[in-house]
Amino acid sequence: MRRNLIVAAAAGIVIIALAAVGGYVYFFSSLRSSPSTLGLSASPSPATVSSGLAGTWKVTTGSRAGYRVQELFVGATSKHDAVARTSNVSGGLTVSGDSSGYQVSGITLSADVSSLQSVDSVVGRNVTQRDGIVSRQLNVQQFPNATFIATTVSVPGTVTSSPANVSAAGKLTVRGVTKDVTVAATAQVVGDKIEIAGKTTINMTDYGVAPPQVPFTTVDPAVTIEFDVFLMKS
Repeated sequence: MRRNLIVAAAAGIVIIALAAVGGYVYFFSSLRSSPSTLGLSASPSPATVSSGLAGTWKVTTGSRAGYRVQELFVGATSKHDAVARTSNVSGGLTVSGDSSGYQVSGITLSADVSSLQSVDSVVGRNVTQRDGIVSRQLNVQQFPNATFIATTVSVPGTVTSSPANVSAAGKLTVRGVTKDVTVAATAQVVGDKIEIAGKTTINMTDYGVAPPQVPFTTVDPAVTIEFDVFLMKS
C-alpha cells in the first residue's frame, strides 16, 4: 500500500514537472513569430476596369481583417505580437469621378470577429487557445461583427496606375461601442478589382474591453486593427 502511494506521488511530481516545463517553454521561449502587417499585393496585375472606376463596389473573396496586440511574457525582455485574422469580411463603397480625381462614399467594412483565428506562433503552445479568451472578451454571441463606416474619401486619379495613400475619418463599432477613428490606407487597382489595405490603432478599454487576464502574461491595451480587402464592381 505504501509503495503504491509512493509510486502515485512520484507520478504526480512528474506530471507537475512536465506542466511546469511546458509553461516555461511557452512563456519564456524566444522561439516565436508573427506575420507581417497586412498590406497590398506585392505584384499587382495591370488595371483592366474598362468601364472606369465610377460605380458601386462590393467586398469579394481574398479579403482579410484582424488585430495585432502585444503580449509580454514573464521573464521575457521583448514583447510578442499576438495576431488573429478572419477572411469573413463584407461591405462596399461607391466611387464617383474620373481620372482627374475620385470621390469614394458610403464606405462600409465589416469583419466577423467571432471567426477570428490566431496566426502567430509560439513554440510548444497552441496559440489558438487565446481565441476563446478573446471571444469572451468581445462577447461575440451578442456582438459578432466589428464595423468601420466612413462617409467620403478623396482618391487621386493616378490610383489606376500606382498605389495611392488615403486617410479615412470614420466611425468604428466594436462590441456595440462606436468611436471616431482615422484609418490610414493605401489603395490600388488590381486587374478588375480595387484593393485597399490599411490600419488604425485603438485602446481596447475605450470599447469596454479589458486586457485579457492570462497567467504569466501582460497584454497591452493598445490594439492595431488591420485589413486587406478586395472589391469587385457590382
